[in-house]
Amino acid sequence: MCSRNFYYITMLRDPVSRYLSEWKHVQRGATWKTSLHMCDGRSPTPDELPTCYLGDDWSGVSLQEFMHCGYNLANNRQVRMLADLSLVGCYNLTFMNESERNMILLQSAKNNLKNMPFFGLTEFQRKTQYLFERTFNLKFISPFTQFNITRASNVDIDEGSRKRIEVLNFLDMQLYEYAKDLFLQRFQYSKQEEHQKNRQKRREERRLLREQRAHQWQKEESAAEIAVTEDYNSQVERW
Repeated sequence: MCSRNFYYITMLRDPVSRYLSEWKHVQRGATWKTSLHMCDGRSPTPDELPTCYLGDDWSGVSLQEFMHCGYNLANNRQVRMLADLSLVGCYNLTFMNESERNMILLQSAKNNLKNMPFFGLTEFQRKTQYLFERTFNLKFISPFTQFNITRASNVDIDEGSRKRIEVLNFLDMQLYEYAKDLFLQRFQYSKQEEHQKNRQKRREERRLLREQRAHQWQKEESAAEIAVTEDYNSQVERW
């Protein structure tokens, strides 16, 4: 049985844009009813994870209603998806105090992100493609396209609502700043490494070219000497 190497990778997004995008998605009728939210071998109880709405879905929900639900899993989703929830008792909010829980979740998410061989940022599509190709030695058949016009970008919200979203996603905001810094560090390192390899490759190519020229020069010198010797020998025979 052959062994395989598995890599965990992820994409992160600006928390405000991501939150607005999820709101629009839910507003159109999307649900996560089939998600089991498994943690430590079990799903959360209804008391641990209440729903934000009655009925089949949350179609037509306003942004204010979406933000008002304290159990909304859209809040700090990126940290929760990256962190090891078992460290904080999964979805049991009575397991520890809130500030300690938040600190552990954020640090866990940062650690897991740092240990991934690759992660990308939707706001940096070309750099994301470059890092993916460098990390896994693969080439995409076409360049990534940066789409700055999305459903989230078309949402016109006031400054108060934006600030509220940032507060609701304060862990994601911190994670994203960390991720952006780490991402750009990896990009710069890969660029420098590529530059050094290309420079070494050019040096090696110049060295080989010099050797080829020297070898060709020696061959031409030897051929000239042979020609002179043969001409001398023919002259001797004629004499």
